[in-house]
Amino acid sequence: MVSGAGKGRTGRSTGGGEVRAPVRPRLALPVEPEVFDGAAGLGAEEDYDGFEFVSTDLSGALAPGATFLDCALRGCVLDRAVLRGARLLDSLLTEVRGVGVELFEAELRDVEISDARLGGVQCGGARLTRVLVRGGKIDYLNLRQSRLVDVTFEGCVLVEPDFGGATLERVSFDDCELRSPDLTGATLRDVDLRGLSSFEPGRGVDRLAGAVISPGQLVELAPLLAAQLGVRVMPTA
Repeated sequence: MVSGAGKGRTGRSTGGGEVRAPVRPRLALPVEPEVFDGAAGLGAEEDYDGFEFVSTDLSGALAPGATFLDCALRGCVLDRAVLRGARLLDSLLTEVRGVGVELFEAELRDVEISDARLGGVQCGGARLTRVLVRGGKIDYLNLRQSRLVDVTFEGCVLVEPDFGGATLERVSFDDCELRSPDLTGATLRDVDLRGLSSFEPGRGVDRLAGAVISPGQLVELAPLLAAQLGVRVMPTA
């Protein structure tokens, strides 16, 4: 385990120059949103504009290609919801929970996700732009071949997230636990890991080029990096 460097390091300069911090979403939800009628269910390719979903059970919902604009989902259940190709824009998800949510090739833009408890979320090929994930815990998040730009993870726990083949640009991890991420084939630019409270490296350590780490993290990662380079570290005779 690599110990973290603590909070509040995003955007500070290093010997290699300024680290570009991610741009955070700025939400302006409707003052008087329309409350969604749970009995109606979700539909494929439907548009949901200015709705508020409160403690709605959306388990097994079939809504591929749906668009959620200026929506708030509060305390909703999303078990096995199928949202392939959906668009979540200028929206808030708070205290949502679910297993096996399908968001393949979805678009999340200007979205805040807070205190979520999710497992096995399938976001392969998704596009995340100006997204804030604050608090909560997400297990086995699949972001393979996805694109993350201006994404902030703050105070959350990520267990074995899969970034295989993904592109991460201006992504920060502040006061987070990052456990065994898979970075195989990933491309990183301005990815700030200095604020991690706990970091357990997984596969693809060789893809950390483009990330920013603290001196203390470098010391702890040194054996792994040496192994990737084929360097043997041995005591002097």
